Amino acid sequence: MIRPGIHLKLRRIGIDTFKENVAYLHRDCPVYHTEGFQALAKVEINSVSDHQQVLAVLNVVNDEKIMAIDELGLSEQAFIQLGLYEGDMVCIAQAVPPESLDAVHRKIAGERLNESDFLSIIRDVVANRYSRMEMSAFLVACSESGMEREELLYLTEAMVKTGEKLDWGEPLVVDKHCIGGIPGNRTTMLVVPIIAAHGMLIPKTSSRAITSPSGTADTMETLARVDLDLNNLREIVRHERGCLAWGGRARLAPADDILISVERPLSLDSPGQMVSSILSKKVAAGATHLLIDIPVGPTAKVHRMNDALRLRKLFEYVGDRLGLHLEVVITNGEQPIGRGIGPALEARDVIKVLENDPEAPSDLREKALRLAGRILEFDPDVRGGHGYAIARDILETGRAMAKMQAIIAAQGENKDPPKLGELIMEVTAPESGFVTEIDNLQMARIARLAGAPMDKGAGVDLLKKLGDRVEEGESLYRIHAEFPSDFDFAQEQTRKDIGFRIGDKPAAPNYFPPL
Repeated sequence: MIRPGIHLKLRRIGIDTFKENVAYLHRDCPVYHTEGFQALAKVEINSVSDHQQVLAVLNVVNDEKIMAIDELGLSEQAFIQLGLYEGDMVCIAQAVPPESLDAVHRKIAGERLNESDFLSIIRDVVANRYSRMEMSAFLVACSESGMEREELLYLTEAMVKTGEKLDWGEPLVVDKHCIGGIPGNRTTMLVVPIIAAHGMLIPKTSSRAITSPSGTADTMETLARVDLDLNNLREIVRHERGCLAWGGRARLAPADDILISVERPLSLDSPGQMVSSILSKKVAAGATHLLIDIPVGPTAKVHRMNDALRLRKLFEYVGDRLGLHLEVVITNGEQPIGRGIGPALEARDVIKVLENDPEAPSDLREKALRLAGRILEFDPDVRGGHGYAIARDILETGRAMAKMQAIIAAQGENKDPPKLGELIMEVTAPESGFVTEIDNLQMARIARLAGAPMDKGAGVDLLKKLGDRVEEGESLYRIHAEFPSDFDFAQEQTRKDIGFRIGDKPAAPNYFPPL
């Protein structure tokens, strides 16, 4: 029998706890009783032979087949961080709460935090000193209590300082980002090859989806590897002038990916955290010039023009103090962009546009060209107002497609691209008339219930858009799912609300300023 407080044999438990360190201890282990541990307590695990250490949340096991009383188990992430071998001896003790929790408590009470408060919190988050519950408390406090613009700046700077920062050695490094909320809005995958084909540097790193059916990284992953380390990323960008990668592996503002893993199940996406998330990634990726797309619509993230203007001011305030040349465009977010909602369906739309396919979605093509045109005008050699024509020429001559193929090859082509889900349901119009409204939130919800983005072939294929004439019983969209349970969930959601509204005449178009 082991003696309390001394040594336990390390065991690797093959469980992916997704960015949270978890330790496993048998309930009858003498150390468990002596130290007074409780389930979900935070513990400190130390190597006996050296100074390696990790912090983890404790789970208690009753079955000796899972965990012997003289063993300590670690989840995959915690085991890799500790860097030891199975069978090595370790010690376990109660963890000392991070000092930065005091700042979290003050934020919960509605106080304003200073620069050092945010830096200490984010350092502890990156060092895995926070449990998911503690991170949830921080995020909810920031969301509910609100954050002043100086606090947003401090949070963004802290997220940059606690990760890698790229320096490309060039005066002009461009990037583009949409705040999200519009299904199918995969313009980035068109903008990047157009800009890179022009010769401008655009090292595009993206997060995975938080509350949407797909993010840029999720969609690009159907075509190529996106899990690039810093060396891969640098090499690809040096040769191709651009990339489309997931930012998490490169450790660019790593706190962002950790916080996103908590925000996702809580469906949190507050304006303040959005600004910090986006700008920290861009600064860390070495961008000097940035275009932000804010879609506005009744079921977009931003519902009203006044809210969009306030958000634009936040972006401009933080971006200016971070040394970014930043422009914000406000675009029409009344309906999904393109036809596909879900990784494989969105990738199909992107390829159709790059191939100049006559059946390519015209709204996706047009918006991408206008965004690319604005970015091209960051180039001092491009006259104002000429960017759109240059972008269109790069697309129509096939140079954008050739560049996309080169980027895919450099990142590592996906040799087994996902197929569309074979469980299919067509949702039809309940009456004849015109499509007067498409609910972005509901269409995203249906696509997620169908399995997107985890199941790359799941999602929704739109067959009708705003203003289209439909007859009763005509198909509005097609649901694709890979698994029966997901298929049932999606079908049940359509019985509550199909997400389309049909009227006697087309709705009057809303005014949005031109790009």
